[in-house]
Amino acid sequence: MTRRLRWPRLILVSLFAAVLLTGFLRLGVWQVQRLHWKLDLIERVDARIHASPVPAPAADAEVSREGDEYTRVTLTGTYLNDDEVLIYTPSDFGPAYWVLTPLQRDDGSVVMINRGVVPQQDGEAAGFVRIDGETTVTGLLRMSEDEGWLFSRDNNPQERLWYRRDIGSITRAMGFDVAAPYFIDQELTLPGAWPRGGMTVVRFRNAHLGYALTWFALALVVVAGYGLLLRYELRPAPEAG
Repeated sequence: MTRRLRWPRLILVSLFAAVLLTGFLRLGVWQVQRLHWKLDLIERVDARIHASPVPAPAADAEVSREGDEYTRVTLTGTYLNDDEVLIYTPSDFGPAYWVLTPLQRDDGSVVMINRGVVPQQDGEAAGFVRIDGETTVTGLLRMSEDEGWLFSRDNNPQERLWYRRDIGSITRAMGFDVAAPYFIDQELTLPGAWPRGGMTVVRFRNAHLGYALTWFALALVVVAGYGLLLRYELRPAPEAG
C-alpha cells in the first residue's frame, strides 16, 4: 500500500522544479552558444593579427569593435609631435605612459597612433624618440576606450591629464575637426628604444564552458531532488498495527 499523495504540495513542487529546470537548461544552452561565438571571435581576431596589412579606414568610415578591431592596417602621414599625448598605464616596466601621437594624412584627417610605452620617468623627461617628416605606420586597429582599467582615473581634458585612450575626448580637446574614431597600436619598429611598440595584448576571457557546466549541473541537482521527492511520496505507507 502506498502513502496517500499530497497533490497540492506535489503540484506546486513540480511547477517550481519545472521552472528551475527550464531556466537552468536555457542558461546552459545560452552559455554554449556564447562559447561558440567567443571561439569564432578568437579565430577571426587571430587571422586579422597575422594577415597582411590593409589600408586604414578613412576618418569618416564606420568601424566596429566586432568587425574591425585588431585588423592589421597601414597608413602614411606626418606626426604632429607637438600634440602628442601621454596616457598613464601600468606596464611590465613599472609605471609608464602610452605615447599617442596624431598622424596627419594627406587629406588633412588625423589618426591617433599609439607609438608604444615609455617608462614614467622617461616620458615626463621627454626621453624618447620622435619621428619627423612623412612616415608609414603599420599596426593594429583599436577601438576607443570608453572605460579605463580597474583603478584608472577619469580623463581630465581641461588639465590635459589622460588615463585612458578615449579617442573622442582627446581629439576634441585638441581641436581636430576631422579625426578617426579609432587609434592604431604601432608595431615594434625601434627595438631597444622608447617608446616601445608592439605591446598590444590580445586576450579574451573565455569562461563560458565553465558557466555552461555549472548551469547544467544545477539542472541535474533539480532533477535529482525532484526524483528523491517522488520516491519519498510514492514509497509504501507503513502498515498499521
